[in-house]
Amino acid sequence: MSVSPISPKPLFRLDECPELLADACVADEGGELVFLSLWARDTAVQEFLARLTLAHDQEGLDEFHLVNESGAAFQIGVGNTERLEKRLTRAYRRTLFGSLTNVWLFDRRCLRPDQANARAFSLLPRDSAHRIDRLWALTKETCPLPLLDPWRDTVLDILQARGMLTRLPPVLGPLEGYRLRIDVPALTLALGNLIRQDALSVDAPGPMASEARQAA
Repeated sequence: MSVSPISPKPLFRLDECPELLADACVADEGGELVFLSLWARDTAVQEFLARLTLAHDQEGLDEFHLVNESGAAFQIGVGNTERLEKRLTRAYRRTLFGSLTNVWLFDRRCLRPDQANARAFSLLPRDSAHRIDRLWALTKETCPLPLLDPWRDTVLDILQARGMLTRLPPVLGPLEGYRLRIDVPALTLALGNLIRQDALSVDAPGPMASEARQAA
């Protein structure tokens, strides 16, 4: 996962760490951090990352506030830091402010699905022309059931209708986020019923179709 500047759009400052500026943020439905892109000098970045690991009485951060140009603040919860990964790069080495570092902080399920629990996040450019293809590829990677490509639209409709695939509320920047939480027994039952009703075909050749017939 390479790091590159997210956007030239206006930046939000972190109220608790004024030296840091954010150009992208995605949070889940409860306001907990999923993805954050920050810019600052390296010392400020390292101080922020260290504070995420400290207790509250040691000036640790379990939440922070992104403040826009008009002063409106958006509260973001940190949650369990063990689920977070980071990527750093020194993007601009010679500026008026010294060497600027860009850091991405994100839930590791953005990078690798939790296949044991059928959980994942997807981050996409807003208005992406490849949204459906990306979400379908993630669903097949995350779900333990054999899913055939002709089922794509039906399966995604089921996931969305039952709240297993949801779009996350926008916070900041050019990204949109999706949460995938597959209820495997419920999806198995729904697909099995559709196969028995001949609403889904398992006639395609190959091992995936054979597994789908057995699952039904």
